Amino acid sequence: MDGSSLGPIWAVPLMGLLLSIAVLPLAAPHLWHHHYGKIAAVWALAFLVPFAAVYGQSIAAYEFLHVMLLDYVPFIVLLFALYTISGGVFLDGHIKGTPWTNTGLLAGGTLIASITGTTGASVLLIRPLIRANDDRSYNVHVVIFFIFLVSNIGGSLSPLGDPPLYIGFLKGVDFFWPASHLFAQTALLAAILLAVFFAIDSFVYARDKRVTPDPTPQTHPPIKLRGWLNVLLLGAVIAVILASALWKTDAYIDVQGVHVDYPNIVRVIALLGLASLSLLLTPMAYREGNAFTWGPIAEVAKLFAAIFVTIVPVIAMLKAGEHGAFAPILSLLTNADGQPNNAMYFWATGVLSSFLDNAPTYLVFFNAAGGDPQALMGPLATTLTAISAGAVFMGANTYIGNAPNFMVKAIAEEAGVKMPSFFGYMGWSICLLLPCFALVTVLFY
Repeated sequence: MDGSSLGPIWAVPLMGLLLSIAVLPLAAPHLWHHHYGKIAAVWALAFLVPFAAVYGQSIAAYEFLHVMLLDYVPFIVLLFALYTISGGVFLDGHIKGTPWTNTGLLAGGTLIASITGTTGASVLLIRPLIRANDDRSYNVHVVIFFIFLVSNIGGSLSPLGDPPLYIGFLKGVDFFWPASHLFAQTALLAAILLAVFFAIDSFVYARDKRVTPDPTPQTHPPIKLRGWLNVLLLGAVIAVILASALWKTDAYIDVQGVHVDYPNIVRVIALLGLASLSLLLTPMAYREGNAFTWGPIAEVAKLFAAIFVTIVPVIAMLKAGEHGAFAPILSLLTNADGQPNNAMYFWATGVLSSFLDNAPTYLVFFNAAGGDPQALMGPLATTLTAISAGAVFMGANTYIGNAPNFMVKAIAEEAGVKMPSFFGYMGWSICLLLPCFALVTVLFY
């Protein structure tokens, strides 16, 4: 597909889907709850059918298979494996959700997110955190800060942490480069947000007047981690991802013109195998203790399938550079003297990553900065840092900025937490995150 031939009208299906996700849960909750999959499919067809009519069925079929086989399937299989395996890790006993405990859990989750990935850390810790605060009359802020820190910012220090950095690793960026160049920004944001959270949580905790008994009262036996097999399986997931990235081969399977390479195929099969082992070998009591259901992963699978399809023309227009519909935005990336405008790289990558998939957005700006990993790790290191930080950090701005955001929201709502609407959540991110990102801009870019 030639992105330079596409006009802004091809972005309408994606905008319609995003508005549906934002508005319908509030305006028509019953309709959305029972038919969100059908609504998402309608928007996907709103792109595919006209595109096939204008450009031909063969090109439409190729673009659909390309995004499904190379982007969506690896994405959703990884999420499915992490969701299934982490659902079998059960923290037996009850943690009291005090401000100190909550802050400690958020800090710990932020630290491990770059090791287990933001998705793994999110799915592993969100249920214990919700149970720890189920006796609080107001606990939504705990989940919101969890999304900020564990589901996004914490994944900035390794290619395993967040998909954009993984894309960079595949393109030749050194494995430990993010840790050495993003540590200061990550530590600053984490320190500010943890301090703000502790202040808010302390205030809410002190004013909590609820008299209803704690539904999961403090138990006398010590807290124990159950399901250690799944901890080992999570380690195996990390090993599979890393091994597939290091496996270099030109061998592939051709599916209607789409080249699916062997590492991709083996990774998908291995991840499904690890998830199957978890389902077969984990005692059901552990999943019941986590209130584990398939609802959240099903919702993510359906909505993100449509997002991946409708995002195709938008990414193509971005890749067209100065010849595409987004040329005015991309022209701002370079100063008058020809040097990169690092602040604009940070914000342009971040804003688009807030509403589009942050991995292909990272790739677009990586290529816009030259695409040479050696140059980007050398004289253009600040530019690569800005692109990486924007893609990872600003995924926290919306529910759809990063896949774990939506999954955490779904798990929390299923557990009875009254999460804010799409725009309500953005109110939190605008008030709390944008000032932090402005500070990062001033200090680093």
